[in-house]
Amino acid sequence: MKMNKKAAIEMSMTTFVTIVLVVIVMVLGIFFIQKIFTSGTNAIDSIDSQVQSEINKLFANEGGKLAIYPTSRQLSVKRGDTAKGFAFSVRNDENVERYFDYTVTAQDTTDCGPSVTKTVAEDYLLGGKGSFGLGPTASHDLPELVLFKVPSSAPSCTITYYLEIKKTSTTAVYSGTRIFVTIK
Repeated sequence: MKMNKKAAIEMSMTTFVTIVLVVIVMVLGIFFIQKIFTSGTNAIDSIDSQVQSEINKLFANEGGKLAIYPTSRQLSVKRGDTAKGFAFSVRNDENVERYFDYTVTAQDTTDCGPSVTKTVAEDYLLGGKGSFGLGPTASHDLPELVLFKVPSSAPSCTITYYLEIKKTSTTAVYSGTRIFVTIK
């Protein structure tokens, strides 16, 4: 009888110690996960402010109507990876408020073979068209962002896209440029 009580006490102590250790590990795990998400959010905010800063520098240095980041206009996107893209900002060079439309279209897909048509290449776009208004001689406070989400089944190749900006209700191109997207 004494042996059974002793075994029961040892068993309950082992269970208690195990429960305490599991709770400690869970608390530490939650703490570290929270730290990881906080640092990830801060990194994204930092990158966003760096892009805005670079675009503002481009306008200050060049004085043009259109600024794009990255300035090389060349992107490398991995198949099946998270969406990546470019940011652009437009400056209204008139003394009145204007509205603009932008469209990103695939221009050249010949490097990708017959499986990637212009329509397929445009399906990779997120935010490929839109409109915005700008006050007199103003530029974007927050740049427009165009992303490319490439499926893992896409071939490795380079696609040429064209960013075209028009004043709303006109057919004349206000500004535009080519963007080269390399799928890896």
